[in-house]
Amino acid sequence: MLKRSLFFIFSIITINTSCGNEKIIDNNKTTNKIIVGAERINEYKSLITAKKIGIVANHTSVIFKSSNKSKSKLLANEYIDYTHIVDSLLKLNIEIKKIFTPEHGYKGEKPNGADISDDVDKKTGLEIISLHGKKRKYGELSNKDLEGVDIMIFDIQDVGVRFYTHISTLHYVMKACAQNNIPLVVLDRPNPNIHYVDGPVLESENKSFVGMHNVPIVYGMTIGEYANMINGENWLGNDLNCELKIIKIKNYNRKSNYSLPIKPSPNLPNDKSINLYPSLCLFEGTNVSVGRGTNEQFTIYGSPFLDAKIYKYRFKPKPNSGSSSPKNNGLVCFGEQLKSIKDLNRIELKYLINSYNNSSNKDDFFNSFFVKLSGTKNLKEQIINNWSENKIRSSWTYELNDFKKIRKKYLLY
Repeated sequence: MLKRSLFFIFSIITINTSCGNEKIIDNNKTTNKIIVGAERINEYKSLITAKKIGIVANHTSVIFKSSNKSKSKLLANEYIDYTHIVDSLLKLNIEIKKIFTPEHGYKGEKPNGADISDDVDKKTGLEIISLHGKKRKYGELSNKDLEGVDIMIFDIQDVGVRFYTHISTLHYVMKACAQNNIPLVVLDRPNPNIHYVDGPVLESENKSFVGMHNVPIVYGMTIGEYANMINGENWLGNDLNCELKIIKIKNYNRKSNYSLPIKPSPNLPNDKSINLYPSLCLFEGTNVSVGRGTNEQFTIYGSPFLDAKIYKYRFKPKPNSGSSSPKNNGLVCFGEQLKSIKDLNRIELKYLINSYNNSSNKDDFFNSFFVKLSGTKNLKEQIINNWSENKIRSSWTYELNDFKKIRKKYLLY
């Protein structure tokens, strides 16, 4: 059913083949293995036994297990194996009524923004309801979608960035559960960008599916913590409150280095792309490509309009499985490769500022999507008006500090 979409991880993770879970190397010391919420079945089995279950899941919704027979080799001849949570729950005689799936689909193969139709899982015969298609545009569930469901489970690997749409899907799932008096169990997973908080806080007038809440671009929370914040800040509106149970991650803290063993979406294929994503995704609101249509997505950027004397790296986007119609399709782009840079601990603005300053097409550099992505009209105007990076960052300080005070109430780790 699922493609084995494991990918080579060029990072500091090792795999414990005796138990099938990750070991994290931090400061040259091996810590206890991290156990994601989905694996802690004894913590939530009693909540779902003899209930009709709806589950929000995709290809990352897996339970790692011990095996030396997996065909998915990672580092140093070590292997990992896993079962999908749907298969695991069915084996425990848990009755799953419906599967709901977010952007990129159940198998995680669809390009960003693609309309995904409802489907049936061939292996289990279960109905798969798309939360990113024409019937339920932008993740909104109807009362009919939840008919016959006693309790919902949410188990999706997130990357901790405001415009990565899984937190918007979470919002609509929580809202529908609250409206229908259905409890929601969130199986928490690590956030690979949990180590910092940065970026402009979204202004209410710029809310959209790529930014529904007044949070910065990088908010430094797991998806379970974020669910608590949605409830606690009354973001569901009309005094709605979702009956929520978070199954925490074991042996995890905010200093844990966690390398995703399964790529979360087609154009985030490795740790470096996930680390660069908060900074480079702002280019999606410009005429600069971030490598969609190549095999270096979100580790490169470039445009036909950048100065070829300054930007020495060249690439040519072409349609592929991650993008059927990539930006600057078939054109030579002049840019920069970032695969070897040190991991970022903040949003790096210099790529965006320098690209604008060295573009031969400044009038068309920004498009209408940029304000939605950045969450503010100010950033575009600041760059056009030649603000320094330090001055731009200073303009975020007050609202970032306010957000951190709010955020602190909901932290679990």
